[in-house]
Amino acid sequence: MSGSANSPYLPAGLPIPVAEPDGLSAPYWEGLRQARLLVQRCTHCHTWRFGPEWICHQCHAFDPEWTEVEPIGRIFSWERVWHPSHAVLRQHGPYLAVLVELPHAGGVRLVGNLLGDPMQTVVIGAAVAGVFEHHLDSDPPYSLLQWRVI
Repeated sequence: MSGSANSPYLPAGLPIPVAEPDGLSAPYWEGLRQARLLVQRCTHCHTWRFGPEWICHQCHAFDPEWTEVEPIGRIFSWERVWHPSHAVLRQHGPYLAVLVELPHAGGVRLVGNLLGDPMQTVVIGAAVAGVFEHHLDSDPPYSLLQWRVI
């Protein structure tokens, strides 16, 4: 599933997501650019985790590995956002933010936007699929993971 660089969900002018200076989340962002969802998994105890960490909070190993998972999940929580968190969003609202639980990745949860009508009925537990939205003309280029109900 792919989004279109010609039809971004949110307006231009928002800060571009980039990895931290230490590069911890760089594999995640690069994976999105390749239309792949990568999530960390400990090579010792096999615990899944997101957001990225240098150390496993289960066994304290320092060797996280990035594993590709299917961008399919369930809505765990959601919010209809009415108040802009950035000046560019003043005329763009409401929009839907969802917390998606990934059953194929130990139940880790990711935050994203729910595509479609911002006034749609949102159901906890509804199945969603990831949609990769690429911004290749940006400097630097980046991609986002949005969600749609399936």
